[in-house]
Amino acid sequence: MSNLPVAAPARLPPAIWALGFVSLLMDISSEMIHSLLPVFMVTVLGTSMWAVGLIEGAAEATALIVKVFSGVLSDYWRKRKPLAVLGYGLGAASKPLFALATSTGMVLAARLIDRVGKGIRGAPRDALVADLAPPGMRGAAFGLRQSLDTVGAFVGPLIAMGLMLLWANDFRAIFWVAMVPGFMAVALLLVGVKEPAPLHAASDAPRRNPVSKAQLRRLSPAYRRVVLMGAVFTLARFSEAFLLLRAMEGGLPIAYTPLVLIGMNVVYALGAYPFGKLSDTVNHTTLLAWGLVVLIAADLLLAYSNQWQFVWAGVALWGLHMAMTQGLLATMVAEAAPPDLRGTAFGFFNLVSGVALLVASTLAGVLWDQLGASATFIAGAAFSLVALVLLWRWRGSRVLP
Repeated sequence: MSNLPVAAPARLPPAIWALGFVSLLMDISSEMIHSLLPVFMVTVLGTSMWAVGLIEGAAEATALIVKVFSGVLSDYWRKRKPLAVLGYGLGAASKPLFALATSTGMVLAARLIDRVGKGIRGAPRDALVADLAPPGMRGAAFGLRQSLDTVGAFVGPLIAMGLMLLWANDFRAIFWVAMVPGFMAVALLLVGVKEPAPLHAASDAPRRNPVSKAQLRRLSPAYRRVVLMGAVFTLARFSEAFLLLRAMEGGLPIAYTPLVLIGMNVVYALGAYPFGKLSDTVNHTTLLAWGLVVLIAADLLLAYSNQWQFVWAGVALWGLHMAMTQGLLATMVAEAAPPDLRGTAFGFFNLVSGVALLVASTLAGVLWDQLGASATFIAGAAFSLVALVLLWRWRGSRVLP
């Protein structure tokens, strides 16, 4: 249900902005690589479409699964920042491995190390955002961080595309350049973010196991339904690598494939903060439902044709769906969980979503190989309909925060 409007400060804390720019820099680094990686694997390393789906699913699932452990640990330690620094540091350190990769197995290893770093930092960072944000501005805080993160997600591919044109499709040189913004992100996190006082003020209290039965019982039925909804959303929205491959199938030159992620993330970045603010004042279930309608439209367009007008319309709607739903789901987790269990709550939410992502991306690759690209996107639309049915059953009740 919608949260009631409450009095809130006019501005978000500077640390929220700093976390947003940390995300921006790391996403520039990561997306310079990820926007080219599927094409690099298929055209340079000779990787099959099935293997691309498996690698993408395993990598992203690893990140989401690791979050449960780092989230629990941040609740137990009552400190978020050290784990965030470790996670961002691992992400930065993994970047040279992509440039050195000469086989699909090496790409998989580099991808897993990178995503372990993302997993370590994810839940503590999200819990830190919730800890830092005034209660009446949580949607805006998550929306701002997501928006800046997504600016990086289209600036990175834009840089990658420019360097591909400038350096005659030299994938490895671009992968080396991607190191720079990654290490800048770690430096900014170290100097620009301070943990909020309540975590330190409670440091003398007895430590409690966040995953004990007594503690887990404090996670409400509303939280469990948010976890279920997040999993179904993830099944409906497999790896974005398949957007790149659909555009390339339609004739987009290799050097221009980053344009797909640029287009999607421009829409995502422009919409994330406004929809985040909107989620502070409107019914959450309604906004989620509209996000699913947008995703169904995107899938149907991408399934219908690989001609540029359908692909680009589908990509833009995919980005709009992300803007409408991703910050909102994070806000719902934060509101449904007790403050001292937010790390654990985000961790379990991402654990379930991680398993769903592995299933979704592997299934997408198999469907593409066996039945063609259209079957992959039709399956995504079908899972979106399942999520809509769940929301329809829960309409008008208080089963969601």
